[in-house]
Amino acid sequence: MALSTARPRTAATGPPPTTRARGPRLALALIRTGPLLMLVAVVVTASALSPVFFTTRNLGNVLAQTAVIAILAMAQLLVIITRGIDLSVGSTVALAAVVGALTYEAVPSATLVVLAMLGTGLAVGTVNGVALVWGRLPHPFIVTLATLSVAHGLALWLAGGQPHRGMPDVVQLIGGTSIGWLPYSTLLVAALALLVLLLTTRLVWGRWIYAVGGNPDGARRAAIPVNGVLISVYVLSGLAAGIAAIITAGRLNAGSPTFGELAELDAIAAVVIGGASFLGGRGSVANALVGALMIGVIRNAMNLLNVDAFIQPIVIGVVILIAVELDVIRGALERRFQVMRAVAA
Repeated sequence: MALSTARPRTAATGPPPTTRARGPRLALALIRTGPLLMLVAVVVTASALSPVFFTTRNLGNVLAQTAVIAILAMAQLLVIITRGIDLSVGSTVALAAVVGALTYEAVPSATLVVLAMLGTGLAVGTVNGVALVWGRLPHPFIVTLATLSVAHGLALWLAGGQPHRGMPDVVQLIGGTSIGWLPYSTLLVAALALLVLLLTTRLVWGRWIYAVGGNPDGARRAAIPVNGVLISVYVLSGLAAGIAAIITAGRLNAGSPTFGELAELDAIAAVVIGGASFLGGRGSVANALVGALMIGVIRNAMNLLNVDAFIQPIVIGVVILIAVELDVIRGALERRFQVMRAVAA
């Protein structure tokens, strides 16, 4: 009688799947909180290098300097979630501020000045959205680059290339005054952040923008009004530029065609540092604010330490590269974790 040569089954060695998945899960959680951890590290480093950094006066300066970037970043976030980009916001800030200053010279009415600046932002945002959707342009980069140039030229032409002094008291209050050390502009940023958070998490429209960015073809098949969603995010981006113009003009008590230079890059950088993806469908208001604060803190710290102005853009660029690399690592860990969780199931 032949003997069986089959080997008996032995128990699987190694840790169970749930234990193996714990490591990637922890790493993924750390990567997801990466922007906040980076901000904490920057704040700790700045406070260690400069005793002035953690004074209330300097913290107020950081918040005041970050307000414009934060407002533009929140709106830029909505655009980037839909796989878009808005390069025109910096020039729109300048144009809106100039229109506000000229309105104040003609009719010294605070209401008209504020409406003029907000209306200018809305007009540019509407042009961007409508031209993108109805013009069937291949990418928003093209239309927003065009409106960047047009808005910049209009601001220079209307202002005659010179700043125009004078703003209503309410504009100066919003942009240039504080409650103790806390700027009024920070309160406005907090209110807008709460509003954007509610729009993106509590309304159907918020789910729509994530769906449009995550899978545009699927969104159309699901009867989501993709064109309307795209127009709405660019309109809101233009409106945010108008609000940023109010803060900038109030802080400097003027409207100038040089306002908002490279502000669009700061806003995009803040969103990218916050973990949003140009592939769309991902990003949060909180992380966009963290990214804006990080840029503000880094610039403030470099000014306190008398870092060469030519070196500062290099530092910001390195931070952006680190943030993008963290996003790549996060994506790889998510895919690995999903595979391990499927094996464990």
